[in-house]
Amino acid sequence: MSEDQFERHRQPWTTDEIQKLHTLAKKGMALKAIAKALKRSEELTKERAKADSLTIAKLR
Repeated sequence: MSEDQFERHRQPWTTDEIQKLHTLAKKGMALKAIAKALKRSEELTKERAKADSLTIAKLR
């Protein structure tokens, strides 16, 4: 279960994280890959992207 824990749990988003989220979303990366790169949960990453009006690719 240690793999499912996130280092940034309940931490505010930093400007660096937000910039990285924007960059990765524009590159067309999948939600799972972006969340892993940011060390955030997929759900929180998705919420932040929605708040910033970003679209994240849905890879299958």
